[in-house]
Amino acid sequence: MSEVKDSVKNGESAGMPAAAAEEITPAMEEAAAAALEKTGKSKRPPMTPKQKKKLIRRCIIGGVVLIAVIVLAKVLGGKAEPEAQVVEDTVTYNSITSTVQGSGITKAKESKTITLTTSGTVQEVFVTEGQKVTAGTPLFVIDSETARSAVEKARKSVDGYQKQLNAMNKDIAGLNMTPPFAGKLMNTQKLNVGEEIGKETKVATLVDDRTMKLQQYYSYAYQGDVRTGQTANVSIPALMGNVTGTVSAVHMVDRISPEGSRLFEVEFSIKNPGTLTKDMVASAVITVNGESVYPYESGKLDYNRTIDLKTTVGGTILSTKLLDFMDVTPGQVLVQIDGENSENEMFSLEQNLADAQKTLDTAQKNLDNCSAVAPIDGTVMGLALVVGNEVAANTTVISIADTSTILIDATVDERNIGYVQAGMTVDLDQWGTPFSGTVQSVSLNSKVENGVAAYPMVISVDNADGSLMSGSNVTYKLVASQNDNCLTLPIQSVKNAQFADGTSGNVAFIKADKAPENVVELAVPVDGVPEGYYPVKVEIGISDNYNVEIKSGLEEGTTVFTTTQSQNSYGW
Repeated sequence: MSEVKDSVKNGESAGMPAAAAEEITPAMEEAAAAALEKTGKSKRPPMTPKQKKKLIRRCIIGGVVLIAVIVLAKVLGGKAEPEAQVVEDTVTYNSITSTVQGSGITKAKESKTITLTTSGTVQEVFVTEGQKVTAGTPLFVIDSETARSAVEKARKSVDGYQKQLNAMNKDIAGLNMTPPFAGKLMNTQKLNVGEEIGKETKVATLVDDRTMKLQQYYSYAYQGDVRTGQTANVSIPALMGNVTGTVSAVHMVDRISPEGSRLFEVEFSIKNPGTLTKDMVASAVITVNGESVYPYESGKLDYNRTIDLKTTVGGTILSTKLLDFMDVTPGQVLVQIDGENSENEMFSLEQNLADAQKTLDTAQKNLDNCSAVAPIDGTVMGLALVVGNEVAANTTVISIADTSTILIDATVDERNIGYVQAGMTVDLDQWGTPFSGTVQSVSLNSKVENGVAAYPMVISVDNADGSLMSGSNVTYKLVASQNDNCLTLPIQSVKNAQFADGTSGNVAFIKADKAPENVVELAVPVDGVPEGYYPVKVEIGISDNYNVEIKSGLEEGTTVFTTTQSQNSYGW
């Protein structure tokens, strides 16, 4: 304070230079003199001009000093400490309505576009923009040689891969080599387990020796007398005996013998009693009208069927059962091969075929689009075709939307999700025009943003007259829940707290002289709650923007703590 006093002695005020006290203008002196005269309280003799001027100076300096003291007091003293004011509320019966509202973009229930991936020339256009069409309505015709060529090329590719895959499937069956018919193995190869074997490797000859064949030639003199199914007596010199044969085929060939005779061929089938083998000499005598007819010459027996058994895949030999003269039956595994390489090749072929089929589908779809029909019922929303014009590849040429039903994507917050159900009425507004819709669906998979869970909801609007435009913004509002007579409190009066038992829940702090019976112990005190208020558990229900329903825990008329407000001594 000594510095302040020194300043005053030197004619200074707070924040004012000393020279300012000496700069007293005539106007200031006249104002001070006038003030003295108006008081009319002076009993002293009239002052000389010099005395009057000195008094005026003292008055001015005193006023300046007084202002400085007031300012300094405020600077040094600062603001008064704020006084906390407790805000309380009372539990009362009231009505409460919880609403869901927001905005969204309208969209057609279903829409389709047609895009050409190849170029072409527009030949005909059958619709106009804004026209209503039904599924199957012709739309346009575009001539595109490129599209036709793409389909042909893609189809050939699919056919090629399919043939390769079919062949591979047959080959894969050869991983377990089995005989195609019952017979006997001949000329078997020595194979060892663990060795590599290549594709198309001959491993044995399979013969069907259960039935033998015999070819004989007879004179044309017996033409028409020999028929299929007729029996014959077959002489086998090596066995010094006879067996029965059956005519299996008659071939009217024209063989000329050295003697000039004309001969035709007859095939016989002979069941093998187990003693017949290939290249045995045999002669078949046929009885015609009681007469024995002999062949021009003897023939040799042959196996009914003969094939070479070859591998259809390459790989490592896992097992082998090949023995000469071994009788085998269909399905019996003779050689087993590890076909990992073949399986990999087959998988690659399947992938190539799938890719080729996708290419064909795309090419066919684009060709079909050159003579397109409406894919759905709806309205032509966009049309980019003019007869005679060239259409570039990858151009969207038409779009059709079914606007008879309009959908809006909306959200429901976690407070109201339990109350919103499909079928509820929704109030809509588009540019000031009201509409009515219904909740079509509500998803239970939430999306959390900024700590708040929101649940997707779809609103459906019947738009048969087309008055609600698609692709525009609308606001929506629906009453999620309502209670016309329930206990309520301001939302701020209900706090979320951690209890001493490790759980958490909603509490309200009731005003009381002492702790009530239903008081709960908190693990962490709630900030800002003064003394004289005690926490009790409350069950809450629906809420609006200001109030919340109290379902249990409080009674009507109970005073509870809401918040505190700060106010200083000056009312600031």
